[in-house]
Amino acid sequence: MESINDSIRDSYLTIEGEAEAIFKEKSSKFLCFAYHVESEEEIAARLEPLRKQYYDATHHCYAWRLGPFGEKFRANDDGEPSSTAGKPILGQLLSNEITNCLIVVVRYFGGTKLGVPGLIAAYKESAAAVIEVAKVVERTVDTRAKIDFSYIAMNDVMRIIKEEQPKIEEQIFDNLCSMTISVRNSRAEQVLGRLRKVEGATLEILG
Repeated sequence: MESINDSIRDSYLTIEGEAEAIFKEKSSKFLCFAYHVESEEEIAARLEPLRKQYYDATHHCYAWRLGPFGEKFRANDDGEPSSTAGKPILGQLLSNEITNCLIVVVRYFGGTKLGVPGLIAAYKESAAAVIEVAKVVERTVDTRAKIDFSYIAMNDVMRIIKEEQPKIEEQIFDNLCSMTISVRNSRAEQVLGRLRKVEGATLEILG
């Protein structure tokens, strides 16, 4: 029987590092770039060098999603007809369920107009091409917590840590011991619940 914890969505897909691809259509060349990003500041830092390096390109179109579930997103046509560039790029991020990712497609016009359907198809294929060569990875959504405990409570705490195996981010063993851990959301209630019951220990949720 599935428990409430089992149904918690606590993982997402993103790409690792960056990737590049090239797509050509009727003399137009599309340079495709994908980056793992964690913030809008990172996105801006990725876009600016591309604009400088490919200053002579006709368009720099892009789309991005941020957050474990793609809560924030944006698509930019950069002068192409409305919804013919950024939206198809975003569509590939959505259909592949990828987030925390920026895809930029730099177009060099080849002299032959593609028309609206042709542009939509070209930008869609460009985004698909760079996703295909990118390394897609699964990441978990975790709850971070800090537990402070007395030396006397150490055995009880460490037994739970050994059995549940959360990720240990930091630990200090002194007269008063502390440990910062992260636990996958679907298991957080179970693991943190056990730690809360340890006499001589206090638990603080960090996020």
